[in-house]
Amino acid sequence: MKNSLRFLLIGDLIGKAGCTMFSKWAPRLKEKYKIDTIIVNGENSADNGRGITPPIANFIFESGASVITSGNHIWGHKNIYNYINEEERLIRPANYPSSCPGKGFKILNVEGHEVAVVSLQGRVFMSDQTDCPFKTMESILSYIKTRTNIILVDFHAEATSEKEGMGFFLDGKVSAALGTHTHVQTADEKILPNGTAYISDLGFCGAVNSMLGMQTEAILNKLITSMPSRFKVELNGPMVLTGAWVEIDISTGKALKIERVNIIDDEIIV
Repeated sequence: MKNSLRFLLIGDLIGKAGCTMFSKWAPRLKEKYKIDTIIVNGENSADNGRGITPPIANFIFESGASVITSGNHIWGHKNIYNYINEEERLIRPANYPSSCPGKGFKILNVEGHEVAVVSLQGRVFMSDQTDCPFKTMESILSYIKTRTNIILVDFHAEATSEKEGMGFFLDGKVSAALGTHTHVQTADEKILPNGTAYISDLGFCGAVNSMLGMQTEAILNKLITSMPSRFKVELNGPMVLTGAWVEIDISTGKALKIERVNIIDDEIIV
């Protein structure tokens, strides 16, 4: 009988490039690291690199994801509004107003054990229209803890300080607190003193030679001239997939291991 579960968590998928990379490597990584469940942030997986659509969400699920988390771009395509109400494996930040479509967490069965996945959004340098993520998480935990002690949190936030704050706030209360949003994988993975796995940012899936997965020319033009510029997803390889896998003790819900994943592939053609 298994004493632990392994989870692979992947940072933001950027357009077709990110989806293609995920589709190719998810099954390989699942086999290599003996992963039980894959969780991926899909809020930038639409072809234009902003939002997600029902067909793309279905593709990500078919490629191996058990849960898709999101963030500030979740409402980029209106056809996701009804879909997220019907498909509970796609979750939006829990600290959005309750009137928003969808839910902020999903409890799923993994190898006979209930596992909770929570999506949260930060407020520092981001929208101040969301509720406090700390208080929201505290409220959610009062229910989730009655169901399971295996809890993984995707904290979609800009500031490293806010992410670290969330990590220590949740230390010992959840199994893993993992950051997304900046599209840059950080090298600070660790298990906090009370047993919570932490990393400031999982990174992204997309083109290596890009700016956060987008073509560089348009972004540089905006930075230099301050003029509006239309961003486009970079489709030229090589491609990269970054994230982390964590191993969690089933009986205690505490993390046993966290290890970064960084795959570069120069064979993918989008």
